[in-house]
Amino acid sequence: MDWKTFQALLSGVNKYSTAFGRVWLSVVFVFRVMVYVVAAERVWGDEQKDFDCNTKQPGCANVCYDHFFPISHIRLWALQLIFVTCPSFMVVMHVAYRDDRERKHMAKHGNESKLYNNTGKKHGGLWWTYLISLFVKTGIEVSFLYILHRIYDSFYLPRLVKCEVSPCPNQVDCYIGHPTEKKVFTYFMVGASALCIILNICEIIYLISKRIVRCANKVKRRNRNMAVHHGKYDDDHFNNCNDTVMRPEPELRELKEKPPSFRSAFKPSFRPSALILEEKIRASAPNLSTS
Repeated sequence: MDWKTFQALLSGVNKYSTAFGRVWLSVVFVFRVMVYVVAAERVWGDEQKDFDCNTKQPGCANVCYDHFFPISHIRLWALQLIFVTCPSFMVVMHVAYRDDRERKHMAKHGNESKLYNNTGKKHGGLWWTYLISLFVKTGIEVSFLYILHRIYDSFYLPRLVKCEVSPCPNQVDCYIGHPTEKKVFTYFMVGASALCIILNICEIIYLISKRIVRCANKVKRRNRNMAVHHGKYDDDHFNNCNDTVMRPEPELRELKEKPPSFRSAFKPSFRPSALILEEKIRASAPNLSTS
């Protein structure tokens, strides 16, 4: 892979990242990739040649070097950089997949029809892809730090190591080349890796908190709209009640002419006795209008 292709991939990752993601990418590129390419390779380039033992036994120095350096720092960091940058390309590939779907949809249904408002916006599946990539990157960083700590005893490089591995005839003293310089670069790379872990954790917290705030705002907006509609319904119902109470005389006349309802038909009538007596008198009186 040439530098132009690598730069294009990094620019794509930077385009769809948050502020924490851009800082993380700068730390990886400047403090890890550049230090690895410019300085670290030269420091560990002659490590096996400078590993001297006080014996001339054939194979003893090679066996002792393999015992104390089962994995070279420089190769371990190369694997770490490769594995750490791979999850970021998942986001770029997801956006490319969205762009392809958008292009096919527009070719089929016209330019006015769109599937996404913005294919690079972190919503839906792209948000989950971005969050999963952060968890994967954090897990890879922690795993490689644990491997380095486990192999090299808390990242410490002594000047003198004692070897008793066969075919060495007895306990042999071996000396590491440039131990102080290698120790400084080891601590620097470990510190840069720890800084990347902190940035990943901050970005995870930022994404989750932003998503929670957005969901809370949606719930508040929905409750507010429901309250407004409910209040409007109550006002309309109150106005309708007032309208039935304060109706004009023609409408009241129409109500009187309508047949009685179920409640009015079975409503008990309690009339006073004086009215009953008056009706009996009227019934018994002769009808003088016919004569």
